[in-house]
Amino acid sequence: MDKSKVLEVMTALSSEVRLDAYRQLVPRGATGMVAGEIAAALGLPLSNTSFHLKTLTLSGLATVEQEGRYQRYRANIPVMLEVIAFLTENCCANDPARCRQYRDRVPGVEAVLPALPTARPPRTRARRVAARRRPRP
Repeated sequence: MDKSKVLEVMTALSSEVRLDAYRQLVPRGATGMVAGEIAAALGLPLSNTSFHLKTLTLSGLATVEQEGRYQRYRANIPVMLEVIAFLTENCCANDPARCRQYRDRVPGVEAVLPALPTARPPRTRARRVAARRRPRP
């Protein structure tokens, strides 16, 4: 994802209403919500909510599908994950040991940071010699 697209997405989320609307959509996944449900959940007039949903759709964070008289909105999860990947690229200088401290302190970060491999102890001369002495299966 390029920087201009990330900035567009971040701009769309810079409104409290749009952020709240997006957070309503994410847990619904493929089911999504119709605009009226989102407006009711946020306690806003439908016209105000529709304006914000249009911005989320234009940024690519949400998709919309016409269902008769209603419009069903869904969070575009792949775009969200691309933005997260862009923001966390080269996280902690690609050193899993550095990232581990954040995984322990920030709730829910496991879903965002890549799986961290277990750090191997450095190969010392004694370990290399011991490895050569072990019989091979």
